[in-house]
Amino acid sequence: MTEAMLIGAFLAALFYVLIPGPAFLALLGIGAGQGRKAGALFMGGHLVGDTVWSALALVAIIGAKSIGTLVFDVLGLFCGLYLAWIGWTALSAKPRGGDRPLMAVERPLRRGLIFGLTNPKGYPVALATFTALLASSANALDFEALPALLAVSFLGFLIADILLIGVIGASVVRRFYRRHERAIVRLSGVLFIGFAVQAVMHAAPGLLNLRRA
Repeated sequence: MTEAMLIGAFLAALFYVLIPGPAFLALLGIGAGQGRKAGALFMGGHLVGDTVWSALALVAIIGAKSIGTLVFDVLGLFCGLYLAWIGWTALSAKPRGGDRPLMAVERPLRRGLIFGLTNPKGYPVALATFTALLASSANALDFEALPALLAVSFLGFLIADILLIGVIGASVVRRFYRRHERAIVRLSGVLFIGFAVQAVMHAAPGLLNLRRA
């Protein structure tokens, strides 16, 4: 185990969370609209998915046999439909009156858990990020190092989550969000539907080839 290996895994986890994507947009709406507590619950659920995908990526990098593409094709299709539903919900959301947010997530922990585990980009992004930052230590990677790598990766996830929750829940961010809430929610809905189309398009070729076989 080398120091460079631990630093690489930590930075990979940090960047993996901080790279903008569907989860970031969801956190923006939940955290800015409902406060830091709701945002923290969402990220707490999402942390489960982050840990799972990073573990699979590290196992693949170290040399384990890949579990195959079918799982990710099915997952991509499911996630595409889920994101499309969220996008449509955002596009069709109506004002709730008073200071209530335009869109309110009643169970942010569950929303984060589903988001984290059904993210079709989770595995390939984790694989690419960890590969890039662990490339210099490739010769030293083995399964004995896996627990330590997962531990520092988990630490990286936590720090990144805390940073995002702190930023999203800041008063200036919340004021900006409340002032432009309807436009942000509608734009997020369009982006979610775009993510959904992309997810389905990536999953469809593999599923169609399986059906023809």
